[in-house]
Amino acid sequence: MPGMRAEIEVLSPDACPVAGFSEQADGPLTSVSRAGNAEGKITEEFTVSGDAALSDDRLSQLFEYRSASVYRFHHEPLDCVCEFVEDHDHPISEIRAQDGSLVLSLHLTTIQDLRDLVTDLRERYGAVRIRYLLQVESDEEGSTDVIPIDRSRLTDRQQEVLETAYRMGYFSYPRDANATDVAAELGIDGSTFTEHLAAAQSKLMDELLAEM
Repeated sequence: MPGMRAEIEVLSPDACPVAGFSEQADGPLTSVSRAGNAEGKITEEFTVSGDAALSDDRLSQLFEYRSASVYRFHHEPLDCVCEFVEDHDHPISEIRAQDGSLVLSLHLTTIQDLRDLVTDLRERYGAVRIRYLLQVESDEEGSTDVIPIDRSRLTDRQQEVLETAYRMGYFSYPRDANATDVAAELGIDGSTFTEHLAAAQSKLMDELLAEM
């Protein structure tokens, strides 16, 4: 059976408290979970690594373990990205937030499902990008194939930028290298690296999300 795992980033979900809290943290907020009660009130929890404590009257620090802290907060129903996605029949397998953005991992059946969801998210919340996509198809014998994106649309330089960034861990979570590191490896400045990367990603997304 065909399917895919996608990681979608909503860049500025203004109504998302978790995304807002992530702007205070040095690293990502992970293990985000949420539950609602009979009165409709929402309780959310998340984990943050590092020594710096988050300062917000809405947050309660439940406990610390190793180098991480677990926080909880309550709120009334909001124009929530996660609820919006789940209301469109897409269960979310993982939620995290970093630098004001919300990142969702989920499983979908077809590219069209992904196109429709990204379109709806952009209309509702603005800038959205696909951070990661793994598409798999199975044949009649049950073997699976990962379907790559055609890179022939990229220039040699754009492909070099992508391959170097990937090799150095720029796309890893957490990142093993930042933009400055990759630019230095390529012998270019940071702004040039960013321009090449954006152009390459745009071409790949145009192909992937054609007719969106």
